[in-house]
Amino acid sequence: MPLIQVRLIEGVFSSEQKGEMIRRLTDTMVAIEGENLRPVTWVVVEEVKGGDWGIGGKGLTAADVKAIAAGA
Repeated sequence: MPLIQVRLIEGVFSSEQKGEMIRRLTDTMVAIEGENLRPVTWVVVEEVKGGDWGIGGKGLTAADVKAIAAGA
């Protein structure tokens, strides 16, 4: 059965946004594999503490991600 894992930096997305991710990712899998997979498609959203996730040698925080999203 499909298992979709999403890792995010803690504090970037609201509960509503994470719920939307779960719904949309499930819908995408169903669009590919068929409606029978909906009840057995797992989506796991894991949040990583700010600073424990890095890119380019620098730990990222929620503020960093929000600045990137804002185009800063």
